[in-house]
Amino acid sequence: MSRRSPFLTLLFALSAIALVVILMSHPQTSFEAALRGLKIWWEVVFPSTLPFIVLSEILMGVGVVHFAGVLLEPLMRPLFNVPGTGGFVLTMGFASGYPVAAKLTTRLREQGSVTQAEGERLVSFTTTGDPLFVIGAVAIGFFHSEQIGVVLAFSHYVSAVLIGLMYRFYAPYAPLSKPLEKNRLPLPLRALQAMHRARLRDRRPFGRLMGEAVQSALHTLLMIGGFIIVFSVLIQLFATINLTRFLSSLLAVLLGPLGLPPALSNGIIAGLFEVTLGAQAASEVPASVPMIWQAAIASAVISWGGLSVHAQVASILGQTDLRVAPYLLARAIHAALSAALTFLAWEPLTASSWFRGSSVPVFLPSTSGIPVMGWWDTLLHSGLIAVVILAALALLSLLVRLASRHQTH
Repeated sequence: MSRRSPFLTLLFALSAIALVVILMSHPQTSFEAALRGLKIWWEVVFPSTLPFIVLSEILMGVGVVHFAGVLLEPLMRPLFNVPGTGGFVLTMGFASGYPVAAKLTTRLREQGSVTQAEGERLVSFTTTGDPLFVIGAVAIGFFHSEQIGVVLAFSHYVSAVLIGLMYRFYAPYAPLSKPLEKNRLPLPLRALQAMHRARLRDRRPFGRLMGEAVQSALHTLLMIGGFIIVFSVLIQLFATINLTRFLSSLLAVLLGPLGLPPALSNGIIAGLFEVTLGAQAASEVPASVPMIWQAAIASAVISWGGLSVHAQVASILGQTDLRVAPYLLARAIHAALSAALTFLAWEPLTASSWFRGSSVPVFLPSTSGIPVMGWWDTLLHSGLIAVVILAALALLSLLVRLASRHQTH
């Protein structure tokens, strides 16, 4: 069926009219849901995402992304079939969560640093949840268990890397970005040289650079906030008219023969729309449901991301020629892989004495029902995670470079 089909136009129009009627018939519910979405955005998303978007824009302006591009080229190109600048996106995406990777990939595409196919590969495996959300909010805040946090983090990030390895074969005959110029300088010096040249080409004074970075971050975050509020209202309205309960019952019937506990169907439906609500619903099922199933569903929901995140990513990618379909396919594969890895890693990780011990709640209670940290703690922890990831990638890149030189000699 064509995307321009009159039937689809009529379907969208009727759906919009139905939503307006439901919205007008439940004004109090809609208002409370909008306030809840606004609170989530203000208390969780805004303080954790704003510093990273601003800092990433500044880092790109001063040439750090080009420094990372040269340094990580020997690692990113063979493994993921993307240029070395993709290592910067991977670092910031893994450390700060969705949709920062989409924003950075869009900026690289606008600068011509990645091709269309490379950008679609990159955003498909670097769009993940941040460690503070996966381990802190979900594992400790919802499940009250550090052990589950280790399992969720392992399954989530390992499956994301596996998606990157799979997507290196996506569009194999598409054009590649321009290879880096080679000279006899050592790799770290070449990286510094590329950073200095990029800064000279940018020419913006630091005050202007910082001002434009803040403006870009605020524009992106306002868009993200709008999507969060809209989807918060939609999810609450669907629950009010019992659509969520109907879909949960239908899913329980369909997946029951596969061994899925029926109580987890509500978490799957909620996670289809919004990642936080889905993970929370998976943690609130009766105690009779095995914990391994709860962790698997929570891992799948985190990797899927929810339609709210997908709408944010689609809006950001819409500024370029990057298509959303490869990203959505990657999210579905990511959800399935992370759930499977949860089952595989459950026994080895939870049985290890190294991860045993009592859980220490590090997140402060919030009136929104979502555990959150202070903005400074969020920035500090996420910044340290980004530094560790970037340092590890740089070390691997240097080792690959040395190994290749050894083989040539």
